[in-house]
Amino acid sequence: MKMKLERKSALALAALAVPLVLTGCANVLRVAPHAELKVFDPVWTTAYITRNHGYLIYDTLFAMDENFEPQPQMVDKWTVSADNKTWTFTLREGLKWHDGTDVTAEDCVASLQRWSKRDGAGQLLFRDVESLTAQDARSFTLKLREPNGRVLETLAKVSANVPFMMPKAVAATDPFKPIKSKVGSGPYLYSWAQSTPFFKTVYLKNKRYVPRTEPLSMTAGNKAGQADRIEWIYHDTQEDMANALIRGDVDYIESPSARVLPMFEGKEKIVVNSTDPLGNIAMARFNMLQPPFDNLAVRRAALMVMQQEDYMRAALGDPKYWRTCYSIFPCGTPLSNDAGSATMKAPGLDAARKALQEAKYDGTPVVILNPVDSPVISTLTQVTAEKLRAIGMTVQVQNMDWAALTQRRVNRGPVKDGGWSMFHTWWLAGDLLDPSAIAYSGDPETGWFGWLKDAELEAQRAAFSRAMTAADRKAVAEKVQQRIVDDAAVGILGQFFEPVAYRTNINGVTGPIQFYWQMWVESPFMRSPAKPVR
Repeated sequence: MKMKLERKSALALAALAVPLVLTGCANVLRVAPHAELKVFDPVWTTAYITRNHGYLIYDTLFAMDENFEPQPQMVDKWTVSADNKTWTFTLREGLKWHDGTDVTAEDCVASLQRWSKRDGAGQLLFRDVESLTAQDARSFTLKLREPNGRVLETLAKVSANVPFMMPKAVAATDPFKPIKSKVGSGPYLYSWAQSTPFFKTVYLKNKRYVPRTEPLSMTAGNKAGQADRIEWIYHDTQEDMANALIRGDVDYIESPSARVLPMFEGKEKIVVNSTDPLGNIAMARFNMLQPPFDNLAVRRAALMVMQQEDYMRAALGDPKYWRTCYSIFPCGTPLSNDAGSATMKAPGLDAARKALQEAKYDGTPVVILNPVDSPVISTLTQVTAEKLRAIGMTVQVQNMDWAALTQRRVNRGPVKDGGWSMFHTWWLAGDLLDPSAIAYSGDPETGWFGWLKDAELEAQRAAFSRAMTAADRKAVAEKVQQRIVDDAAVGILGQFFEPVAYRTNINGVTGPIQFYWQMWVESPFMRSPAKPVR
């Protein structure tokens, strides 16, 4: 309670300081993010708040344009051998880290090596890597054992985990330990002096950033920052966040919950808009190392109660914001298919009770991690808790914020040592388009939290990465989907479309991800930047 009072006092003082900021002629963008930034390593975690932080302070070798074609970003030129096994890349001249030192090929080699140990697409690519070596200060060569036609698409990966480039000394960090550094080469600098835990995170425009000259297109092209200063301002509740937008204390809300949307009705200066036609995939994830979900039969019994309609109605309400989807790969995307879909249509409580009894569930408590600062996920948690209790399982819900959950879920140990049984989350549909997604890994050593062990699944995922035709990739994807359904590793809880909310004087709103380098505030008190080239 004391912390909340202190935080509210800080917010009040910040509100008083706003007029002073406005008179400084700086273009200041104030955002209410979906979670507080506590983990700064976009390789160590798949958390989207950390990915967004990464896009501000780091850059990538390649980037995806709005047509989902990979384009060079930090790379100037590249060559590939006729057999698609040898790739040589040369960096653009003049690239600098935030500390003023040159970006080198060795930095990029170290960054790719670290990233490849945590990201699903990176893991699949690097299984075939024979060598990755720097040739000189600006050039490096990637040699593969097997031809791969998706190297550029992998290096241009848009979302978690993004292959961001870091200084070699930072990239040398064990990939299973989070970095502390915030030095990148991206369009913004993290401001240590002006950021305050529990209150706000501040980014300042990077004057050393060397943008490309091509038109801006999604993550590709000219990413020169438009706002001089970006503030992520944290709030205790969704209602606090909504009121801040109405008052004009913030300019943009990343993820307003359905329950606060009526607060914006009739407000002429506020826009509520859906920016992602594919939406998000709600998911339940089991810990397959520890009881009770180390038992496949218990996992299958639990999935039998997970009717998507129940979750979506509870978390999103209005059907215009959600749909059911009985595919591991999101509905409306090329690899969506029907393999195992009958199993995914949960039969309900009676079937689940019988299955749980047959699985010989012994009453071991199910510990569910619950992020109370995420309305959608917290609601998913409550629905699952009620359903599992209804079929006779002992359930303990442990409340925390999302940042704490992302740190807790790395614990592989038993519950008595800080472990867990399951958690809920959601992914951008665009992050689950194919079997390379880390959420679908079957490697318990390098895979996603929950640590499924399935060698056959891994073999199929590897086959997908080597498939050279769309038909072959589709056939492998169906096998992968059936395998994941049979493993009962995840519960797909529905596909939903959560809107964003912002004030009408905001420019540069994007989807499905908000890239803050191109957003700025139009105001008589603030200098309007030159609009990005498009």
